[in-house]
Amino acid sequence: MKFRILATATLFLLLASAFGCSQEPIQPKSDKTAPAATAEAPATGSQLDVILKRGTIRVGFDTFKPWAMKDKNGDYIGFEIEVARQLAKDMGVKVEFVPTKWSGIIPALLTGKFDIIIGGMSVTPQRNLKVNFSLPYEYSGMSIVASRKLAEGRASIEDFNNPGTTIAVRLGTTAAEAAKNFLPQAKILFFDEESQTIQELLNERVHAVVASNPLPLTLSKEYADQLFLPLKDDFTREPIAFAVKKGDLDFLNWLNNWVRVTMSKGWLQNRYEYWFFTNNWESQIQ
Repeated sequence: MKFRILATATLFLLLASAFGCSQEPIQPKSDKTAPAATAEAPATGSQLDVILKRGTIRVGFDTFKPWAMKDKNGDYIGFEIEVARQLAKDMGVKVEFVPTKWSGIIPALLTGKFDIIIGGMSVTPQRNLKVNFSLPYEYSGMSIVASRKLAEGRASIEDFNNPGTTIAVRLGTTAAEAAKNFLPQAKILFFDEESQTIQELLNERVHAVVASNPLPLTLSKEYADQLFLPLKDDFTREPIAFAVKKGDLDFLNWLNNWVRVTMSKGWLQNRYEYWFFTNNWESQIQ
């Protein structure tokens, strides 16, 4: 009996020892992981926080007269430039302008070359698949400016929709899409720069240019002996908005409220009227 009790006790001790060696001791939960989560916050949080910490908002844009252009001193001016400066001021940061070719401006935003597109970008379903848009802060419409020598007498968009007509547009713009949709029978030439489309028109190598107003209106006044407006009104109306990366609701919320507040004060309307319906700024570029 004593031997049996001793054997049982020995077996129990061996099992207890084996069990104890095979288990990791349970450690109490620690807060040591908290700093790591905090360190990742700038990468996973809002771009708004990154901008505020950096002290500068980087703005992607391309030159479109009068949205953005260079003055006689080589500085950028225009409606979008003024909007970007005011937005940065209200955010309490500096602004850095990052000129970018229009055809590659969305990929540049997505790869982080700048924080926001402020460049007269129209809202389209295709673009909205790649970026988020704010509330519209202006509206733009498409129009046609035509050569007097090549297109005299034409007075409707149908007059330009034929194989004998050549149209110049800027690549990657909603003007290019509008030309393809409204003028499917015409020959459409695509150019990287807006200045190239204007030069083609002035050199009488194309019948007309399709572009967002007020460019057609401005050109028809500046070159009244060569160009004219065949249409009385714009043939489209498009919302213009800020574009930011997807998934950043805090940044988008701030931008939407900035548009609401700035419109309620009349500032956006005032600056839009100045840049689009007066020529008071032209002395800065001539």
